Amino acid sequence: MGKTITLVGDAGAGQVAKAANQIMVAAQMVAMGELLVFSKKAGVDPRKVVDAIKAGAAQCWALDIKPPRLFDGNRNPGFKSYMQLKDMNIVLETAKEYDVPISGTVENTKLYQQMIDMGMGELDNSAIVGVIEKLAGVGILD
Repeated sequence: MGKTITLVGDAGAGQVAKAANQIMVAAQMVAMGELLVFSKKAGVDPRKVVDAIKAGAAQCWALDIKPPRLFDGNRNPGFKSYMQLKDMNIVLETAKEYDVPISGTVENTKLYQQMIDMGMGELDNSAIVGVIEKLAGVGILD
């Protein structure tokens, strides 16, 4: 349970805030996975890239917390990927209801669906890097 309570509006507003959070979480996990694989495939040490960029405009919780775990080969769940996909589907339904274009979220949801289809649903949501590794043909630990 969080330590801070923020009233965001009337009944139902909290669900919108939760969905908005999942848009950002998925985007950060996918972007992190992409930058790690991109760096590795381009022949640059992804650990050094993370160190270089996390002190600038790219700084975020995901870059502070997740890469060290991934570099240790730890893809055990903090937040399971199948739950991330469930929440992303709620986001898509809600966006459709309000006629909001969310093309990035649509693509991120497709990647999480691929992850589940690949049997990685019980892994951490940051393990989305595994889908990107497979598509790129390189692992961040290779």
